[in-house]
Amino acid sequence: MLSPDLALALLINRTGQAYTASAPAYIAYTERTHITASIGRSQDINRSVVVRNADNFAVMKDLPSGGQTLGQAFPIIPYFDPLGQFSFGYFANLKRVDITLDRKAVFDYPIPAPDPSAAITLPYFSYFAPSYAADSTERAPHITIAPTPRYGSGFYPSDIVEDAQTGLPSHIEMRDTGSDMSIALDYRVLDGHWTIVHGTFTSTQRVLMLGSFKVVADVRYDDITFPAVPADPRLAGPPTPKP
Repeated sequence: MLSPDLALALLINRTGQAYTASAPAYIAYTERTHITASIGRSQDINRSVVVRNADNFAVMKDLPSGGQTLGQAFPIIPYFDPLGQFSFGYFANLKRVDITLDRKAVFDYPIPAPDPSAAITLPYFSYFAPSYAADSTERAPHITIAPTPRYGSGFYPSDIVEDAQTGLPSHIEMRDTGSDMSIALDYRVLDGHWTIVHGTFTSTQRVLMLGSFKVVADVRYDDITFPAVPADPRLAGPPTPKP
């Protein structure tokens, strides 16, 4: 098998290329979010969503017959490459889930060419320490990752499972170096688009009078389609320009 560093770099490059090349114009789906808290409470939030992928602007309707909301796709847009660059904010309690996501450029790691003057060329990450999990195979690598002291702070991919058929990740887990916050995402290729179909967001929240408690939001994406023309005219305008 390839070294885990090289396998990880190739997987990140391959994922970024597929993500960029097959980006849809619009995504329509139904999301069903079940929120539980360690204090023994739970809540369901269900919405139908149509989102303009270019700037993550969505029209959302509470189900079964609630009001409409405009803004970022709830709870997170299902077209997202967490192996690329992004910024992320998260808050959850039993009344709401607030997630702010700014998707940025994908990574493309240059792979060194063989050097005839060297006996071996070994690519490696200085800020990740990847290794193969026990269930990893050559056709379906399962890579676990720990941050090195050079990584700094923030989210990092702690667990990646590659799909043997598509060569793209079928499961990615992200962890935060400064807290117990974690994100687990399951992917499928639908109509040629690498898409999130399930996600779990976990974080410890601190609230006055209640103290600390853990919140878990489990999200299922159903009825995903990629319309060429938006069903809502508010999505038909040009995407909001980025600074």
